[in-house]
Amino acid sequence: MTVLTAPPPRKSQTLTLHGVAVYVLAAILLGVFLYVFAVGLNYYFLPLTDRPFHPLHRELRPAGRVGLGFGIFSTLLFAAIYVYPLRKKWAWLRRIGATRHWLDFHIVMGLAAPPLVALHSAFKFGGLAGMAYWIMMAVVASGIVGRYLYAQIPRSRKDAELSLTELQKMNAQLTEDLRGQRLIGEDVWRPLVVSMRREEALKLPLGKALARMLALDLARPFRMAALRRPALSSWERVQTLGGLLASSHPDLERVVALARRQSWLTAKICFLDRAGQIFKMWHVVHRPFSYAFLLLLVIHIGMAVWMGFL
Repeated sequence: MTVLTAPPPRKSQTLTLHGVAVYVLAAILLGVFLYVFAVGLNYYFLPLTDRPFHPLHRELRPAGRVGLGFGIFSTLLFAAIYVYPLRKKWAWLRRIGATRHWLDFHIVMGLAAPPLVALHSAFKFGGLAGMAYWIMMAVVASGIVGRYLYAQIPRSRKDAELSLTELQKMNAQLTEDLRGQRLIGEDVWRPLVVSMRREEALKLPLGKALARMLALDLARPFRMAALRRPALSSWERVQTLGGLLASSHPDLERVVALARRQSWLTAKICFLDRAGQIFKMWHVVHRPFSYAFLLLLVIHIGMAVWMGFL
């Protein structure tokens, strides 16, 4: 049976080794940033003219031991980040691990890079290095958008994109399961899980389609709360924040989980073609920023070596 990489029904799950590794890496990178930032807080908030007189200046300046260390570490981090796109070109890399696992590490390192680079530069963003930093921020911002678009294209566990026919079969099974339960009537759950038709989505311009996808994803928790609320007592509504949190009724939560999954799947079916088109256009924007940043990074490192900072 094909399994989607969609948000699963809410239930306790054992964290996988990959999940632990991702969280540990994120925690380490965040912890390092917070520690150094806290130690150098007074220094970083000083005017540039006063910094040379601070006792930590020799350590925290871009060419200092700590600042330079973060520069070298950030460079290694970028090298690891750029392995992900290379994986698509090198067959031997594609045989190592799952694409979504590579993407998780790619995202964590990509989000960690800007604050670590900021420590390297001592929060000075002028000149060529400053230009590279803001291009890097543009890469990160477009990467966040790309990750969202990636999630709009359902895939199997083997990372193969699922066809419209496969998605519709899954949706039909979910509809049958929802009709088979007797707790919530179809007249109640159907308007909350089927928000628009695929024909309507195909007529939307790409910009409006992206905005509608985002709006549906943001509205889904509130739609599920509306589905859960009528079955709750007044006190249970308070406990669940108006139905936003799971209740203590297993049968109700099973129905809500089915409805949430069908709502997710219905939206993906509606926007399957539009999401693919936007994702292709996203590559046109993301790649030039990535290559421009890489070029400026190489120039920056070359100048640092030439001027004797390394």
